[in-house]
Amino acid sequence: MPPIIHCVRHAQGLHNLCTANHVIQDPLLTDLGHEQCLQLRENFPRHANIDLVTASPLRRTLYTALESFAPVLESKPHLQVIALPDIQETSDVACDTGSDPSVLKEEFKTGVDLSLVQEGWNNKQTGRYAPTNQAIKQRARAARRWLKARPEKEIVLVTHGGFLHYFTEDWEDSSQFQGTGWSNTEYRTFTFTEETHTEDLEGYQLDGDNASLEETVESRQRRGKTGPTYSREEQKTLYKKGTQGWDDQGLQMSTAEREAAKVSDGKEVNGVRV
Repeated sequence: MPPIIHCVRHAQGLHNLCTANHVIQDPLLTDLGHEQCLQLRENFPRHANIDLVTASPLRRTLYTALESFAPVLESKPHLQVIALPDIQETSDVACDTGSDPSVLKEEFKTGVDLSLVQEGWNNKQTGRYAPTNQAIKQRARAARRWLKARPEKEIVLVTHGGFLHYFTEDWEDSSQFQGTGWSNTEYRTFTFTEETHTEDLEGYQLDGDNASLEETVESRQRRGKTGPTYSREEQKTLYKKGTQGWDDQGLQMSTAEREAAKVSDGKEVNGVRV
């Protein structure tokens, strides 16, 4: 039986304080971020059931995983946080660009398995990790398929607000905050659908199972949502609206495209160039 996935957005990072901080490469957590990790650690009810903890290899997600799920790692000393490059954030701005493997290995000498983090994982210009819908969809699906094939029963995945919409394929409230509908250290619980989907939310045919997820009723209720999650057909519409909304805010373009689109002598208001 495929595992249950508890998806978590990282705690507050320095880049979350203001758009000016987006120039900080691979920023650390703020003091409030560390407090949020402690609160999640105290409030998460299923530490004893977790068999595996995974995280994006960016520093803010790794520290969120280590601090928030310390009870899991302490009770099961053989476990390490597995860093998954495919679940890194979507854009190529400095704050969403990770550190070189050698730097991470020096900083995280214990507690983190960096074996999947290879040279080039933080190259966001072209290829697998480019800031394009197609590339992000493909690596989100690859991550879902990797997790679906795992033998563990319950898995924690700590990642980023923008990427979570691609990973879960749930685009409800995708612009509630800047580029996401998830708050810092929010967690939601998903199961893999019994139905096999062989096309993505844009209608493109896939070479096999999409490994689709659906949020549990209890998880939706936990965040104040009533009724079932949106159907896949409804999510296709929400996906188009969501990605277009991000495009309109300049959140899905590459750095070069954003620079070219800037208005002379303009300014930013809530992260939007005006």
